[in-house]
Amino acid sequence: MSDAGWLVFATVRKASDRDRLRSEKNVYPVIMDVQDGSTISVAAAEVASQLNGGGLDGLVNVAGIGMVRPLEYAPLQDVREIFEINFFGQLVTIQALCGMLRKNRGRILNITSVGVNLAIPFGGLLNSSKCAFGMLSDTLRLELRSFGVRVIAIEPGSISTPAVDKTLGNLEEVINNLPPDGQQRYGPMIRTVGRRGYDMEKGGSSPDVVAVAVHDALTSSHPKIRYRVGKHAKLLATLPKILPESAFDAMRFKMLGLNESA
Repeated sequence: MSDAGWLVFATVRKASDRDRLRSEKNVYPVIMDVQDGSTISVAAAEVASQLNGGGLDGLVNVAGIGMVRPLEYAPLQDVREIFEINFFGQLVTIQALCGMLRKNRGRILNITSVGVNLAIPFGGLLNSSKCAFGMLSDTLRLELRSFGVRVIAIEPGSISTPAVDKTLGNLEEVINNLPPDGQQRYGPMIRTVGRRGYDMEKGGSSPDVVAVAVHDALTSSHPKIRYRVGKHAKLLATLPKILPESAFDAMRFKMLGLNESA
């Protein structure tokens, strides 16, 4: 968007990243951490100061982390952390900037996941946090429409980024952190599902498809309510709606290399 002449307020967590971005044309870096509400307030004030009382044309919420956990043994601190980043922090960001968006009848783009449409073994923390954010996005779309603010969801499918190495590259550490009975019970399943998921993500689409969707959602005179982009996104969003649940369960077990029966 900066190449198109937009002034982009790019949020970063580290001063070193802020300093690096200062040389970029039409980019104004702002320190912000969605896990720290005080930094969101300070960032919103800084943006307002730079706009001199004007409004914002768009907000792109893209913060997110993933975790592989069997729900039976998921530590509550992990549950709280993933919801803090994937849900609460982004809600606070929207609240802090909503007034500026309303001034310009701007747009809010919420990047969720194709996982909002289906459950995946050991992906419950990620998908449930993204589902919550997806419902929040849909509700905001209805609440803000009369003020001219459009709220748009982007649901990426398999996208090949370095993030997959953080989420699926440390499966042995995930298994080792389980109690002995959990390691025995879930270890082989986590390895199987993790390998399949890693291969799917690494073979996914370029992040450029998400960037194209973001550009269209911000600039089109008739943006879509929802963009499903990237490998398998449309298929995985459609199958749960057309297949009986039992058939879709069987398909997921087969796709992930798991045994249906004990």
